[in-house]
Amino acid sequence: MADPTQAAAEDRPRAVPFRQFVVKVNSRCNLACRYCYMYFGADQGWRAQPVAASPATLRQIARRIGEHAAAHRLPAVSVVLHGGEPLLTDPAVLGGFVDEVRREAPAGCTVHASVQTNGVLLTEEKLAVLAAHRITVGLSLDGGLAHHNGQRVDHAGRPAWPAIRRAAGLLATERHRASYAGALCVVDLATDPAEVYRSILELGPPAVDFLLPHGNWSRPPAGLPARPHRPAPYGDWLCAVFDLWWAADRRRLRVRTFQECIALLLGLPGGTEHLGLVPFPAVVVETDGGIEQVDSLKSAYEGAAATGLDVFRNAFDEALDHPGVAARQHGLAALSAECRRCALVDVCGGGHYAHRYRRGSGFRNPTVYCADQQRLIRHVADALRRAVAR
Repeated sequence: MADPTQAAAEDRPRAVPFRQFVVKVNSRCNLACRYCYMYFGADQGWRAQPVAASPATLRQIARRIGEHAAAHRLPAVSVVLHGGEPLLTDPAVLGGFVDEVRREAPAGCTVHASVQTNGVLLTEEKLAVLAAHRITVGLSLDGGLAHHNGQRVDHAGRPAWPAIRRAAGLLATERHRASYAGALCVVDLATDPAEVYRSILELGPPAVDFLLPHGNWSRPPAGLPARPHRPAPYGDWLCAVFDLWWAADRRRLRVRTFQECIALLLGLPGGTEHLGLVPFPAVVVETDGGIEQVDSLKSAYEGAAATGLDVFRNAFDEALDHPGVAARQHGLAALSAECRRCALVDVCGGGHYAHRYRRGSGFRNPTVYCADQQRLIRHVADALRRAVAR
């Protein structure tokens, strides 16, 4: 299904090369998180994917990453080992793949490698192997207490929290602290934001990123009616966390959303997938070698992330020519008229691309979280003004 609002390829500015390569080393997961857009969402393409990437596929991915880095003289690239659950694959295999990417990368190009895991399979031994290959670890959780993680269950419905808590404890030890990239936490309106924040702080991650659940105008997230003018419950939740962080902990714990919002308000370079107008330079490779746009698009409709390309037949540069990728690099020009008129557009950037989708009009809409984005940005701006006044 093509997006009728995507700008023509010939009108777009010079493409920004990919700098983040999300590699699906395993297409299955040992958990069945109730809100997961991958396994319970609009796109069920994972069912046709090989369970794990083959050695030949991993070798070819490494070659293509090196080729892309050399062609664009990139000083650094990021390789994110993903899934499914990437630790269903032997960490020695993951390490061997990262080593291969580093061999293929041109001289002077640093390869930053990480694995994003639910933590259930993480052990002291696996951490040691990952560390030996200079692979950092990101942990996915929904808070620092058992009831925050009630939707994180295995396929038999058993809670994953005991194993997640053990993984968090391992990563926070002095021995493994250097390997701890941080935590990802999906916002759940049913939880107390202050309790969630304080409990995560107690777990001791160096950083946390609070993520909004994937949804759009045709499939609204929980708690949001599909209309443009409404309350901002997710914005309220994030503002409550921001106040705690701003008052006491911003040197102790990095919160990416807040830090990027502050940078953008101050006119500094910055931007994440859901803030700012800077192109998001990420690409996904599936276990069969298929080159795709970012996974979050799978929350919109079947095949939304597909490009029709693969690493055996195509270079990553060819993915830069895909209309969907090009549309995400257009910045202000790709946004709806309503967004372009908004005073907050330089900071908001139109919100997360996947969250703009509406059946029939594609992605040229404000984010379904528009009111929440505005609530958070204005709240952070007020805090900055008060700080400057003091």
